[in-house]
Amino acid sequence: MVNYFLFSFKNLKKRGIRSWLTLLGIFIGITTVIALITLGSGLKAAVNAQFGVSSTQVITVQAGGLAYGAPGSVVVTPLTKQDAEAIEKLSSVNIAIPRNIESGKLEYNDIVAFGYAVSIIEGREKEIYKLLDVETEKGSLLRSGDRGKVMLGYNLMKEETNPFGKEIVPGKKVLVNEQKFEVVGILERQGSFILDNVVWMLDSDLNDLFDYGDDVGLIAVEVKDKDLMDKAKEDIEKLLRKRRDVKVGEEDFEVSTPEAALEQVNSVLNAIQIFIVIIASISILVGAIGIINTMTTSVLERKKEIGTMKAIGARNKHIFFFFFVESGLMGLVGGMIGIIIGTAMGFAGISALNSFLGSTTTPDIDVVLIFFALLGSFIVGAAAGIIPAMRAAKQNPVEALRG
Repeated sequence: MVNYFLFSFKNLKKRGIRSWLTLLGIFIGITTVIALITLGSGLKAAVNAQFGVSSTQVITVQAGGLAYGAPGSVVVTPLTKQDAEAIEKLSSVNIAIPRNIESGKLEYNDIVAFGYAVSIIEGREKEIYKLLDVETEKGSLLRSGDRGKVMLGYNLMKEETNPFGKEIVPGKKVLVNEQKFEVVGILERQGSFILDNVVWMLDSDLNDLFDYGDDVGLIAVEVKDKDLMDKAKEDIEKLLRKRRDVKVGEEDFEVSTPEAALEQVNSVLNAIQIFIVIIASISILVGAIGIINTMTTSVLERKKEIGTMKAIGARNKHIFFFFFVESGLMGLVGGMIGIIIGTAMGFAGISALNSFLGSTTTPDIDVVLIFFALLGSFIVGAAAGIIPAMRAAKQNPVEALRG
């Protein structure tokens, strides 16, 4: 078998440019498949990180759901702090933290940008920081009594990632909706487009700016045990139906678990990946047809060589394997080049994605994917060479020697 491969490799080198043109279809197909799967895996990790909650035991409750009436006439009934207090009393729930996220203006260095501010309930800072797994890169975390002070997400600190043309450090003053606040801390990078780009302030300060009273944007609920996720979700839905006086199927609120949200996102990404891989597979098919044409031409060109080998004792199976392995090697070489370039393109795409989203996704080399890509490219090439190899094996030695 080693001799077959050595002989085939010499023949590929001898044909030069024709061999490379034949490999093109396999190469493009494998490159596309590897690049897209690598990029898709990185995209999933980056998107999943954007949910802004590190714990898998956290349920998110928001106002919304079904609404009835003419367009523009329906106002969603907001959740309240009292709803959060009621949820926290459920046996399956550990804590329930109300949070408000408001859009507004942030000004520094005489430059105004628009973004989001997030509330921190006084007296529950430690629970919130633990729930969201946040620590500071510089300065300190907000504490009760820190009125007139804010924390900033990581991307708002550096000149390269903020819109203000100047680095912001603890001790500096910023304007939020025209009101001055002192920066006490910069959060560590979370890899989340949400958490890395928001202003954090005490709920009382945010309420002074936006006057939302007891209304809350969402409630983050930590379940006592991971196994109680489904029960906690049912308990919350039952409680809110009663509090908001709605029937089953008419909910004006949404209770979502991380698994359900991520599953929905990942299913969309998987469908896109599968569709693009199918399109890329067409290129591999074109490459296989190219190998058939090249090997058929090669059989015609090497008739005397086939006749000579048969004259000195080569059997039909030997001739068959010479051409069979040669076509498989063409597919394998195309696959190897495609894997190298496809992996490089996938890594470059993930790096660009990290820069765009501000995430820290680390690209992975999927050894299993690479193995099956190599195996598949060899099989495609070898399968494409079966018919030409059979024709070569059936050559009559006398007629072959005559050319």
